Amino acid sequence: MNNYLTIFINGDPFNCDSSMSLKDILLYLNFNINSIIIEYNQDIINLSSFDSISLKNNDHLEVITIVGGG
Repeated sequence: MNNYLTIFINGDPFNCDSSMSLKDILLYLNFNINSIIIEYNQDIINLSSFDSISLKNNDHLEVITIVGGG
């Protein structure tokens, strides 16, 4: 049985374990989950939902980083 799936993050293919949640993947990729916005299959996802989202093959994520400054 194949335990891996391919998702697309900002248009680039990424292979991950099928048991990883959205939060697991973002932390693995060193994103600061408190300063990003996630678009999951064209829907904006709330930070509180990151743990409960299980990804499927060919899902698309857009990660938008919020940058502070003055």
